[in-house]
Amino acid sequence: MGRVSQAQAEENRRRVVGTASRLFREQGMQVSVADLMKAAGLTHGAFYKQFASKEALVDEATTHAFAELARLHSAGLEQYDGQRAAAQQALIDTYLSVEHRDDPADGCPVAALATDIAREGGGREARRVYSEGVADFADFLAGDDQDGIVRLCTLFGALVLSRATKGSPLSEQILAAARAALTEAG
Repeated sequence: MGRVSQAQAEENRRRVVGTASRLFREQGMQVSVADLMKAAGLTHGAFYKQFASKEALVDEATTHAFAELARLHSAGLEQYDGQRAAAQQALIDTYLSVEHRDDPADGCPVAALATDIAREGGGREARRVYSEGVADFADFLAGDDQDGIVRLCTLFGALVLSRATKGSPLSEQILAAARAALTEAG
């Protein structure tokens, strides 16, 4: 089998990072390299041509997930012509939806990666990116009389609890109660 072009190697790397970002949010960072590469449609051996270690991929996948989140925040502001309160309310409604609850792979990295980041220890690039992403998200949620950290904690807690109680009536009650509380506070 011949060597791949530089462009193809870059595309393969992007595909692996994107796939890892989704799988880590959906299944956790314990996903094996073999399973990850299979999901990306590449061989296990190709991983080591692209990344020095799984830790390096975790760093890039975390960065990718938070870049997606930042793009969503920017798109929300554009959609609502810079009206921050309207963009925030739309985000709250989407964040606290059954669809978001049921789709961690494409969902918020704050909720999906928290446990894995907490277990990894300090000093890693992924932890730094995660911390900055949380701060940026809280800044996005802040308002004139609103504490963005409190709003983010409410979103995060409600989503995690809703996912943990999925299949029971409590799951949707949690989403509705948090949505009502954040809407009333807005």
